[in-house]
Amino acid sequence: MNGTKIDRYELKSELGRGGMATVYLAWDPRFERNVAIKLLPRQFLHDPTFRARFQREARMIAQLEHTAIVPVYDFGEHEEQPYLVMRFMDGGTLADLLANGPVPTQQAAFILQRIASALDYAHSRGIIHRDLKPGNILFDNQQNAYLGDFGIAKLAQATTTFTGSAIIGTPAYMSPEQVHGDKEIDGRSDI
Repeated sequence: MNGTKIDRYELKSELGRGGMATVYLAWDPRFERNVAIKLLPRQFLHDPTFRARFQREARMIAQLEHTAIVPVYDFGEHEEQPYLVMRFMDGGTLADLLANGPVPTQQAAFILQRIASALDYAHSRGIIHRDLKPGNILFDNQQNAYLGDFGIAKLAQATTTFTGSAIIGTPAYMSPEQVHGDKEIDGRSDI
């Protein structure tokens, strides 16, 4: 892994895998900083639905400029494999934090305030996250919370579906309307 390149980015290690992509820690030599690269797995390259969803995520979150949403730095394709370059969040996830025990009330309130503000902003732009869970709340090195992974987000006014009739998301964190497969969901589903 170490030394593998995606365009100018040098992959260092795997950070995690999800249902749609693998995220790697990488080095950006141009800006001399660590970044996170989300790479669509090769087995999905033949599937235009996954490719379209991945490209839609890149465009969508690149437009979401908010202090509590993980920023996107770059997007492209390397050897026909789509990738998304984001800020590397080196403070772990809320899931990591919760694994260490209860979160103090004041800290929980600060996290909720930041994430609620990010959701309010996304909802005001017609974007519904649909996969809000502790693993998608990331922290920087100063423990500021950020909302990440808009991979299954839905545009509230979208006329094209990228999920077909399948129910996608993390079952333990799905809203009832998602579980029932309701086609008409809005920002309340994230809350």
